Amino acid sequence: MSGVEQRKQWVGTMEKIVGPVLEAVSRGQLKESLPTDLHPDRAAFAPLEAFGRTMCGIAPWLEAEGLSGEEAALQQRFRKLALAGLDKATDPASPDFMLFDRGEQPLVDTAFLSHALIRAPRQLVDRLDDRVRANVVAALRSSRNIVPGPNNWIFFSAMVEAALYRLGEPDWDKLRVVYATRMFMDWYKGDGLYGDGAAFHWDYYNSFVIQPMYVDIVKTFAPVLAEVAALEPVVMNRAARYASILERLIGQDGTYPIIGRSICYRFGAFQLLSQAALEHFLENSVKPPQVRCALSAVIDRIMANGNMFDEKGWLLPGVYGCQPGLAEMYINRGSLYLCSAVFLALGLSPEDPFWTGEDEDWTAKKIWRGEDMPLDHAIAD
Repeated sequence: MSGVEQRKQWVGTMEKIVGPVLEAVSRGQLKESLPTDLHPDRAAFAPLEAFGRTMCGIAPWLEAEGLSGEEAALQQRFRKLALAGLDKATDPASPDFMLFDRGEQPLVDTAFLSHALIRAPRQLVDRLDDRVRANVVAALRSSRNIVPGPNNWIFFSAMVEAALYRLGEPDWDKLRVVYATRMFMDWYKGDGLYGDGAAFHWDYYNSFVIQPMYVDIVKTFAPVLAEVAALEPVVMNRAARYASILERLIGQDGTYPIIGRSICYRFGAFQLLSQAALEHFLENSVKPPQVRCALSAVIDRIMANGNMFDEKGWLLPGVYGCQPGLAEMYINRGSLYLCSAVFLALGLSPEDPFWTGEDEDWTAKKIWRGEDMPLDHAIAD
């Protein structure tokens, strides 16, 4: 399948997954529409989870230029729905006004929504009118009431500050930013992997949260904070290595190891690999077309199971179909939309080599058909 055909398939899959979220929130009806049958005690958090995670994944595509035809028309529609959703989610008078400041979970998804603002500044930040901008700022600021734990959560606080900075707010908190970027230097375990705090966990949180946020926080603040700028080469080198590891975890049939918690985020486990393609920091040994083909194989494999959506098109928990036993107690239907993070590479122009390059097999497929390849190797700072 050519890159043109794969892109069309990615766009269609993205639309199927996130369409119900954007349509509902744009009308102020996400709270009443989103199912709450999975861990109903988490229902108050679910709308912001679904909206923030959806926006985090599709933001680069909303920002993309040079699209044409049906994809351009869909992009224009989703841009309008996204802006309407930002209004409905942050307006205290809206039926879909979301919970940003109580409990613990809202900090997580305020951060994912903030990451969307970082990833699409022209189409999201710059297109907010004064009223909506004020509401967005107030919502983000209110999440400061929640104290993050000593783990990946410190990036949630830092990402909120990054969005406030991009929104032009002078009171963004330098301490939260510098603290997060410095602490993860201490929590580095080697060969491109960070601990989730002081401890190491074999899961996909280096891709779900840690490295995507680390990369974009550092890129955001490097121009204005010398102590952050000094970390950028190291952070980027480690991120590129971890992206290579993710590529090697994709099996020749599009499956991947089901390890650790939050596995119900499905192909969101490959957020950093898609981001590395988007932001052009893949290692030289990993070619953009092989990443396209590898991620396409994962998407195709997971989508092949027809029992991934309920009768109204909302995601069901699981990896391959509906597998609620894989959902931790903190996961609800809204949580599942972090899977949209795999679509970051749609932010690349259709003319980028990621999409125009000839199909190329990924590492596992090459190895298991007997092709000779260079050795893999660890990195050292």
